[in-house]
Amino acid sequence: MADFDVIVIGAGPGGYVAAIKAAQQGKKTAVVEREHLGGICLNWGCIPTKALLKSAEMFQAMQHADQFGLDVTGVKADFAKVMGRSREVAGGMSKGIDFLMKKNKITVIEGTASFTGPGAIEVTDGKGKATAYSAAAIIIATGHRPRTFPHLPVDGTRMINYRHALELEKLPKSLLCIGAGAIGMEFGYFFSTMGAEVTVVEVMDQVLPLEDHEVAKFVERQFTKQKVKVRTATKVTKVDVGKKSVTVHLQDSKGAETTLEVEKVLVAVGFLANTDGLNLDKAGVQLDERGFIKVDEHQRTTAEGIYAIGDVAGKQLLAHKASFEGEAAVGHICGHPQPVDYAQIPGCTYCQPQVASLGLTERKAKEKGIEVNIGRFQFAASGKAKAIGHPEGFVKLLFEKQYGGIVGAHIAGVDATEMLGELSLAFKLESTAKEIMETVHAHPTLSEAVMEAAADALGMCVHQ
Repeated sequence: MADFDVIVIGAGPGGYVAAIKAAQQGKKTAVVEREHLGGICLNWGCIPTKALLKSAEMFQAMQHADQFGLDVTGVKADFAKVMGRSREVAGGMSKGIDFLMKKNKITVIEGTASFTGPGAIEVTDGKGKATAYSAAAIIIATGHRPRTFPHLPVDGTRMINYRHALELEKLPKSLLCIGAGAIGMEFGYFFSTMGAEVTVVEVMDQVLPLEDHEVAKFVERQFTKQKVKVRTATKVTKVDVGKKSVTVHLQDSKGAETTLEVEKVLVAVGFLANTDGLNLDKAGVQLDERGFIKVDEHQRTTAEGIYAIGDVAGKQLLAHKASFEGEAAVGHICGHPQPVDYAQIPGCTYCQPQVASLGLTERKAKEKGIEVNIGRFQFAASGKAKAIGHPEGFVKLLFEKQYGGIVGAHIAGVDATEMLGELSLAFKLESTAKEIMETVHAHPTLSEAVMEAAADALGMCVHQ
């Protein structure tokens, strides 16, 4: 007999959700974790970085308090305390996951797992002791690690990744972020607001390459206003790492070369699936051409009874996507499958201005041959946005012409990530521009901009 009905390898937002869902379905469940419950997201990613960004937002707001008739002087940031609060928040969340494991009677096995055959694993603890376990179903949720390149040698001191950034004890005087995705932009905003001189370099022709081009242009302009130097269509060809600084060699799209000397370089150029050491070949689990585990619509791998979810399974590398894949895998195991609809996976970037998006960008819609009606609403025309001192940003909605259903949603501005929920529901319900326009939104709220953008798509907006 198997030791467990379900074993989950990895206790991040995909793994721990899968384990809890399996336990709630009456399955005898275990989760294997080699480091911290909650995974990268809770301990070194989503949660601690948002704590840092909130400190930056507060600091920024206090510096502009005079705009609200408030006299605040002598404001300064205690970098060590800011970083300490971030670690405290992360630690508290990890303890919460431990409570949930106990509450749901899930066995937590500490150590590193590797397959010894189909349905069988071996877990090696910190002292080198190996113990064998078996299960009717095994879910791989081992996540990702930062991608490295030979010409960008991460040493944890001068050349750092996001994890090193979360452990800094002193604010660097200058920082270059290689990569203008979510990590590069969020840390770029944080360190700049704290007082560092920041440059962001992106090889693609826009920051936030996965976002709508209008959103990307707006965010770049806002960063420039905040004195962050942004260089798109630029690649790093070489770095010379010294004892006190790094000389970075840059090349633009025309071949022109320049150099920049900074105290530290943050490398944020993608991720690799955590499959090393799992001995997937012994279980018959295959990888795709990018190194992620091959899965079908039910998260099943190429091996019977073995599933993969989250970053290790590719597609969008997002915590909430991992959680829903965990539910999908458990659903299939328990006989009520419900595949994930990847078109409805939202994306958020928490720099200021924030960015939130869902569905197709305008360019993607054109590439797919989908004719759309586009509605826009500027926060400059929003009474609430002006009242709170943040009239910058906009909402952009895309509706396909034939039936009027929403196919794309893009928000840039303060609290944009908190406004995306109703649009996620709109996607789920296949709402039309008319339905969103006719949904009564409370006044004054930022969310009125969603209603107004829908009305604009129909040529019926009255406030701009």
